[in-house]
Amino acid sequence: MAGNAELPAIPDRTVSDAVETFAASNNVPKHVAIIMDGNGRWARARHLPRVAGHRAGAQAVRKVIESAIRSGVAWLTLYAFSSENWRRPADEVIDLTGLLRHYLRHEVAELHSQGVCLRFIGERDRFDGDIQADLKSAEALTVGNSRLNLVIALSYGARGEIVAAVRRAIGLVQSGDRSLDQIDEAVFGSLLETRGMPDPDLLIRTSGEHRLSNFLLWQCAYTEFVFQDVLWPDFGPNEFSAALAEFTKRERRFGARPS
Repeated sequence: MAGNAELPAIPDRTVSDAVETFAASNNVPKHVAIIMDGNGRWARARHLPRVAGHRAGAQAVRKVIESAIRSGVAWLTLYAFSSENWRRPADEVIDLTGLLRHYLRHEVAELHSQGVCLRFIGERDRFDGDIQADLKSAEALTVGNSRLNLVIALSYGARGEIVAAVRRAIGLVQSGDRSLDQIDEAVFGSLLETRGMPDPDLLIRTSGEHRLSNFLLWQCAYTEFVFQDVLWPDFGPNEFSAALAEFTKRERRFGARPS
């Protein structure tokens, strides 16, 4: 659990020093979730097409994965494509799915070599068949890795996830596998797509927005939130370390009375 200890200030320190400070501390959040926001605004500010912002955002993903590994974070969940993103203009959806296809085919081997275990949550059946196959292959290739558990939320929406879990719970009761009284929080949690994962300790959202946007609503009941004004393509190791430093200042009581 995070305590009240404050770590030294991050600015003007090397990237390696900044992130490795947390690896040596007892205050590292086990699970960090990130809402990666601001790609479009980053591109617009530079008079570039939106796809340029998404490409730059993919570069930021590489940096945050490296930072998470160096910091000793065990789980990293990235909100890459929401269920609502399908409503965007068709050309942007094509660009986004094209980038996903590219990175699945060109980045997974590198992640595997770094000891990263990949897992995908969301409605993967909404993607083309070749992408679905690539997602499955990436999970199978990296399943034995343990240096970092990297969870990518694709075509994901928390409300839809909860509704699907309710349907599964009803099915358990109707089949006689569980009585209604046996459907408690633990059982319900096992019916979510995040079953087997710890709840996020820290959620970071970039771009200055202050909302969850239908992301991990059940799982974030006691998560600490850090909101940063930086646009996602500009997010790097210093911003990640600053969020971890903010986390160390929080007193997490999980509803208990202060001592």
